[in-house]
Amino acid sequence: MSKKRSQKKGASTSGQARFNAAAAEKKKARRETQGRKSGGRSRLIWWMTGTGAGLGLLALVFVISGGRSKVKLPGAPSYNVLLITLDTTRADHLGCYGDQTARTPNLDRLAREGIRFARVYCPAPLTLPSHASIMTGLDPVAHGVRNNGHDLPSGIRSLAEILKGRGYSTSAFVSSFSVDSRFGIDRGFDVYDDTFRAELPFKTINAERRAEETFARFSRWLGNNGENRFFSWVHYYDPHWPYDPPSPYKEEFASRLYDGEIAYMDHYVGALLDRLREKGVLEKTIVVVAGDHGEGLGDKVEIGHGIFLYEETLRVPLILYNTAVFSRSRVIESQVRLVDVAPTVLEIVGLKEEAAGMKGQSLVAWLKGKTRKDLDSLVESFYPRENFGWSEMVGLISMRWKFIQSPRPELYDLEKDPEERKNLGETSADRASELRKKLEQEVLRASSGGKPASGGVSTRAEDMEKLRSLGYVNFAPARPGSIFPDPKDKTDLLRLIQQAQAYEFEENYAEAEQVYLRVLEDVPDTPAGYVNLAIAQARQRKFDQAVETLNRGMSRIPDSEILLVRLGHTYLVTGRSREAFETMNKVLSLNPRNVDALTVCAGILDLQGRKEEARTYYDRALVVEPESRYLRMSYAGNLASNGRLREAIEVYKKLIDDFPEEQAFYQYIGIAFSYLGEYDQAISCLEQALTIRPTPVGFFNLALAYEKSGNNREAVKYFKLYLENSRDESETSIRKAKAELERLEKE
Repeated sequence: MSKKRSQKKGASTSGQARFNAAAAEKKKARRETQGRKSGGRSRLIWWMTGTGAGLGLLALVFVISGGRSKVKLPGAPSYNVLLITLDTTRADHLGCYGDQTARTPNLDRLAREGIRFARVYCPAPLTLPSHASIMTGLDPVAHGVRNNGHDLPSGIRSLAEILKGRGYSTSAFVSSFSVDSRFGIDRGFDVYDDTFRAELPFKTINAERRAEETFARFSRWLGNNGENRFFSWVHYYDPHWPYDPPSPYKEEFASRLYDGEIAYMDHYVGALLDRLREKGVLEKTIVVVAGDHGEGLGDKVEIGHGIFLYEETLRVPLILYNTAVFSRSRVIESQVRLVDVAPTVLEIVGLKEEAAGMKGQSLVAWLKGKTRKDLDSLVESFYPRENFGWSEMVGLISMRWKFIQSPRPELYDLEKDPEERKNLGETSADRASELRKKLEQEVLRASSGGKPASGGVSTRAEDMEKLRSLGYVNFAPARPGSIFPDPKDKTDLLRLIQQAQAYEFEENYAEAEQVYLRVLEDVPDTPAGYVNLAIAQARQRKFDQAVETLNRGMSRIPDSEILLVRLGHTYLVTGRSREAFETMNKVLSLNPRNVDALTVCAGILDLQGRKEEARTYYDRALVVEPESRYLRMSYAGNLASNGRLREAIEVYKKLIDDFPEEQAFYQYIGIAFSYLGEYDQAISCLEQALTIRPTPVGFFNLALAYEKSGNNREAVKYFKLYLENSRDESETSIRKAKAELERLEKE
């Protein structure tokens, strides 16, 4: 869950009540526009088809008639691929999936003119695991990314790597820290743009940017590329809690801010298509649109996602579009998965053989109308285990049935009970037992690349041991009584946690602190509780209490990287540099690639004048975050202050290439040239800085450069400009400028 940008809530309501009200309003609107229909699955198909009565009827008739879709794969190998992922986007909140109150004209048009998959499941209701599955065609149990913040292991091939190896230019433009390059999801991309708040030294877990900025980055890249085949991924993150769409969406969707975020995002889906059209490549680009997971809106307590495996957080949109390759639009009702995206793309572009080893199946046979088979969907979440100490959740959706393994298993008949209100786990025990066994075998198969896990016939005991080794302890607890609590039994605590988060988003840190204290009493052995409480305390400048809270957490969880990083940051902001340095080095003993720890240690050493030692930390940090503007700028400053001006100039030149509108870099490079005695170069750079944005320090530096070059007339001019604009400058600089001006005028 992410804190929005610098702008705060667009509506006056907030917290749990706000989101419950929004959910109720959404449900009421849908009922009014669609009516209450009966008939189980037939109702679901009708609801999910088309954008209005006419289109819905045509799509339904087409599905019933069994007509075939024309799919022209010859020639597709020469096409580009644009993958658009819509973070936190429920399928049932798009017009093309039946929501007549939605405003999603661009997505609706893609669905109307392309291929829309009506029933699509994500593998996990979490951003990074789900995107890792999209990119690898593997379930989380196979690719190893079970929660946000995990690393994609080396040796697992991604779609980007495969296409890059086949001559595609590859690029990605992502919108949140959840898919930051440090987690390995950047594998195979020539360009991976994940710069958020570039001026800040650290990326926080809440770092993100709006669709507008992400689109602009892609647009600039396409302006200099696109002549050759490319694979580009554009990731929009906007519909994340708390919902804060920009104007006019904030006002138009005041009672439905989540839908306002989706409407805003839809606009920039349209902008992508327009940009491709302007470039003249839309007709030669296969567009794939996929949601990564949905969103709970309070209907089953959860506001957000990650805890439960209900339909609202698992059902996502999936649309394929290219009017030449898919010459007839179609709605495919069969159940499919996000793990099927990568193998489908590979077959469409003529690289079917490259999908060997992927769990997902190519959907080309579905596109051609050769099969209507439903694909079983394996779903899971380790978020409740890692973040709250509750049981992990793992489930299987098989045709009409959903089975969820947890301390209290759940079974739902999705045809008769699409809203999952009636748990049949006890009344249909035989069906639940059958699906549990099927789920166990599916997990084992997925973990071993689709082959029998044991290479032959295994015993029940061997299967349980394998499941336990994969982390599924509620299948097979390590010892009696070691099962973690069922999240369903923790809904009161979940409400408290969500209330605390709402207080934080409103900057009501005193109230947040009190709620987090209550939460910590119930969840004393997970790092998140201590970190959340310490942040709320630090926001009130109660730093000593924050340190005490974190040390209390360390006494219970001594090897927690998360706790140590937060403790190191807290020491740093309170001026306790020695403790900060020692703490961050403990972090590095646990994780040598932790960027926050490397950055803090480098900065402390730099300030102490230990330049060479500082550079070793900068070097290590830049291996992980080579695009970081702050790290590169600090590294260049380190070189310059150590007399290595030529090297510093090269770093500044690359920064200027990446940030051509940042006047400070022209200042720094100009000063470096001035120290080298290359005054013409210095003056040129300093003048460019003033062209971008006139500043008092810019006038002062240019005056000094002219003075050193012997051009006293220009030096006088810029010293005068400095003094005319020196209201907020230091007295020392003002006195120096006056003295120099007086001396030059006498001369």
